[in-house]
Amino acid sequence: MAQAFRSTRVLTTAGLAPATLVVEGERIARVAGWNEAAAGPDANVDLTDFGDSVVLPGLVDTHVHIDEPGRTEWEGFETATRAAAAGGVTTLVDMPLNCVPETIDVEALEAKRAAAKGKTWVDWAAWGGVVRGNAKALKGLAGSGIPGFKCFLVHSGIDGFAWVDEADLRLALAELRGTGLPLLAHAEVAGPLEAATAEIERTGADWRRYETYHLSRPDLAEMEAIALLVRLAEQFQTPIHIVHLSSAEALPMLADAKQRGVPISVETCVQYLWFAAEEIPDGATEFKCAPPIRGRANREQLWGALESGLIDLVATDHSPCLPEMKGREEGLWNRAWGGIASLGLALPVMNTALVQRGVEVHDAMVRVGAWMAAEPAKLAGFTGRKGALVAGADADFVVFDPEAAWKVTQGDLHFRHKLSPYLGAELRGRVNETWLRGERVFSAEQWAATPRGRELVRR
Repeated sequence: MAQAFRSTRVLTTAGLAPATLVVEGERIARVAGWNEAAAGPDANVDLTDFGDSVVLPGLVDTHVHIDEPGRTEWEGFETATRAAAAGGVTTLVDMPLNCVPETIDVEALEAKRAAAKGKTWVDWAAWGGVVRGNAKALKGLAGSGIPGFKCFLVHSGIDGFAWVDEADLRLALAELRGTGLPLLAHAEVAGPLEAATAEIERTGADWRRYETYHLSRPDLAEMEAIALLVRLAEQFQTPIHIVHLSSAEALPMLADAKQRGVPISVETCVQYLWFAAEEIPDGATEFKCAPPIRGRANREQLWGALESGLIDLVATDHSPCLPEMKGREEGLWNRAWGGIASLGLALPVMNTALVQRGVEVHDAMVRVGAWMAAEPAKLAGFTGRKGALVAGADADFVVFDPEAAWKVTQGDLHFRHKLSPYLGAELRGRVNETWLRGERVFSAEQWAATPRGRELVRR
């Protein structure tokens, strides 16, 4: 028997409207009018009516660190995917560096696949890694169905995931040319970071102050990295994606590149749109990430670029660690692990930010659907399958109450370690249910009895 799900507020291709999702098996068969698939004695359909709740496509987060195998004590497939489901995220794409072994060859990818079996509440995929010396392994990884690759232009924090320079990038891009797979890049270079840190050490600045950390990672490091990546994307005509853009100073350069047709795309992260440097307490190392959270004026420019389409999408860069690695008691930014834990909170945080900016519900949901579902699905090559409520797509959707008001407590954090800069945040909007391929996987703080997530292989 087919299933039907309706609401007065479904995010369709025409916007938020009364509609019914008719689901056969695991996929959406069609998007019908609100009253076209009503249950009754003659209707061979099982109807669920969500009333006035907003029904969104399942969100797609293309920037998460799941850390398994090898560092499951930091996070892991089970806890990461449960947190995702609670936040309306039905697809995760895992970064290749915080696991052991790092995902830099087919053997490591197979180890990750084995580690994930039977543990995932949502669907997932894995980025491959580009590191110094592994250019010849890239075609094998590409043939294994991964959606693309990730590299660092500066030390990643993981010794086994070596950063690359221009010569390494050229070798990698020559291998990737023609595959259509994107190269994702952490866009900071070492020179400006080293110079800034040397000046801090010379002046004896206090590493407990957030301002000191902010100064240690100047905008120039992002600017120089992005200039290099734009040049290479244009030369090789291979898609390059800038992850976690934090510096608004790079926006004119990116606008010029896009206008010229350079195959480059850009993401920013929820933390850069929500927090501001002026508001971060000294010693509060749970806020540490790289690139850093910058000032209010910078944040406003990022919002403007997102609204204009210059920034393509929003991800979390969920990057957890053991709590002691944050060194919260000593509060020294130069010693703390960098990474913000946030998986499961992005939808209500973004909804709250949009409400605060005066965006009404219809427009807010349309934007969230583009920035956090459709565009990330496009980056990972899953358009038509994930990221939109359209015929033929997986029946992944979120039942969301955009008006619900609540305060984030540790009980609301479903990732492994309950340390996050979002603790105490007053939010608007809450996920009521999450459905994956036609079955409910989360509802009212309860998860399905059995995890049914699977790996997505790029066709």
